[in-house]
Amino acid sequence: MSKLALLREPKQRKLLFSTGISWLFDAMDVGLVSFIVAALAVEWKLGPQQIGLLTATNSVGMAFGAAVAGSLADRYGRRAVLIWTLLIFSIASGLSALAASFAMLCYLRFIAGFGLGGELPVASTLVSESVPLHDRGRAVVLLESFWAAGWIVSALISYFVIPAYGWRTAFLIGALPSLYALVLRRSIQDPPRYTGLRSARLSFRRRLASVWSAKYRRSTVTLWILWFTVVFSYYGMFLWLPTVMVLKGFNLVKSFQYVLIITLAQLPGYFTAAYLIEKLGRKFVLVTYLLMTAVSAVWFGTAGSEGMLVLAGMCLSFFNLGAWGAMYAYTPELYPTAIRSTGVGLAASFGRIGGVIGPYVVGMLVAGGTAVSAVFLLFFASIVLGALAVLGFGQETKGMDPDAQ
Repeated sequence: MSKLALLREPKQRKLLFSTGISWLFDAMDVGLVSFIVAALAVEWKLGPQQIGLLTATNSVGMAFGAAVAGSLADRYGRRAVLIWTLLIFSIASGLSALAASFAMLCYLRFIAGFGLGGELPVASTLVSESVPLHDRGRAVVLLESFWAAGWIVSALISYFVIPAYGWRTAFLIGALPSLYALVLRRSIQDPPRYTGLRSARLSFRRRLASVWSAKYRRSTVTLWILWFTVVFSYYGMFLWLPTVMVLKGFNLVKSFQYVLIITLAQLPGYFTAAYLIEKLGRKFVLVTYLLMTAVSAVWFGTAGSEGMLVLAGMCLSFFNLGAWGAMYAYTPELYPTAIRSTGVGLAASFGRIGGVIGPYVVGMLVAGGTAVSAVFLLFFASIVLGALAVLGFGQETKGMDPDAQ
């Protein structure tokens, strides 16, 4: 089967695009928050610590959602949980437009985060289990590429809608994915790998014990370190990106324009990772793209001119999101079907703790007068730690079937 066979198989193409659109909506919502907090900082006069708290609240919800939905998907099916998490986050996002206070907005963002965090690991597990072994990694990275499209949509909404119609309108647009749940209900099914286990599904206690059993303990520890460091750095950097642009002296509209340009670089990052992951393996792509992300983070933090800032930001987007795609492809391949979604969900949930800490730490550091360059050195160290964990302890999964082991 050629490299393009995945795209020529109608059933697999339909699954990838159907699930990918839900992934796009996830990214759109997360992206909108990063732009909206920049606008809220002006309208509600929020300080850096409050901005950090709001973005951290979203990540707390994602941590709970990943753990709960991952477990439920092993028990009740990938399809049902995927649809319900889509509904939860989109309805909560729409209701965020009605928030009358900072506390109410934090509460609604927690609920939206719960749905967002739950949907992502379930979607990647569903796609990983539904395509042939030799196309599995590429398919999941291509699924992740819809994240870039979602960020581009959020950047366009923020650039054209927020300055003219306000942040509440942007949140209302975030409710539209609830309608897509009707489409998703008809277009996807649980993978045969999962439905074949209907009579042998394990209890949560047994699944949890298996994830931490001697056979999978090393993989679990490696994944948890990887997810924590990547999510910590990503949410710390990218949710603050529009605000960092403002801190570097650009106005709000100019900031949104630059972030849109930077976001466009995510797409080639995904596509190159999708190509290389089946050629050179998961570990090579993960380690290489993570180390280049670390270098780009230092470059971005120290960039002094507009041109260097945008170029460094584009490299940051390219390599960081390519690494995300490889991480989502790699994680489900380390566990068998019976515990796969639980293992993926728990790793993602632990990673989301990093997503809670990252934005909040940035808020505290900025409020304390720490230079942007020093903040990005912290992310450099985090990303290097994740790369070393995979390099030293990670297992190569290219061509492997964990159900056959």
